[in-house]
Amino acid sequence: MNNVYTHGHHESVLRSHSWRTAENSAGYLLAHLRPGMSLLDVGAGPGTITADLARLVEPGRTTALEANAAALDITKATFAELDLDVEFVVGDVHALELPDDTFDVVHAHQVLQHVGDPVQALREMRRVCKPGGIVAVRDSDYHGFVWYPELPELDEWMALYQRMARANRGEPDAGRRLLSWALAAGFENVDATTSTWAFTNPEDRAFWGGMWADRILKSALADQARASGVPEEQLEAISQAWQTWTATPDATISILHGELLCRA
Repeated sequence: MNNVYTHGHHESVLRSHSWRTAENSAGYLLAHLRPGMSLLDVGAGPGTITADLARLVEPGRTTALEANAAALDITKATFAELDLDVEFVVGDVHALELPDDTFDVVHAHQVLQHVGDPVQALREMRRVCKPGGIVAVRDSDYHGFVWYPELPELDEWMALYQRMARANRGEPDAGRRLLSWALAAGFENVDATTSTWAFTNPEDRAFWGGMWADRILKSALADQARASGVPEEQLEAISQAWQTWTATPDATISILHGELLCRA
């Protein structure tokens, strides 16, 4: 089932994704990991979370999965100088070419918001998970983002992102829907939680605001917006608003995520 990945793989996107660690992005899962477990990371991206998870389960085997070879090359680059036992696989989460009952843990971070059928994706993640194992997913919920100051151009950014993501058959407000999707996929034992990223100090603001100031002009999202008729001056205004937000001493943003621990 082909999907368009809204963000693409521009440097400004990878800058954001490479910031992610198991600690700041998979904290809800860490207490359940043990050495010797087998783990599948679906949508491994630049592999920073994958590497942390691999360290926690070694000598167990970790498998990193991406949707195509180009994306998987980005994952592989992170592991080029790491002494970790990781297998790299290309696959579609809607139809994984992996055996039933293979992994103790199947993990996906910021994946279900981008797939055409998240319920089928969860069914497949459950199928390849061993009985009694864990399927762990975490996705942001864009309409749950809260920021200050309330710059009108950032409201335009939110509306634009929602429109572009849905045009690509994604669901940008996935976080609030995770439990519903898991129940529809047949899971009965589900622990649903939420957590946030918070960017509130000068260093964090420079990272988040600077990243989006670039991303709205240079990423696949920007290209899609232009192709859909969004004027260049609107993208420039959104970029400038992120720069204004970054330079505002009392600016904050809270990024809401839904999380699930599902027993297979």
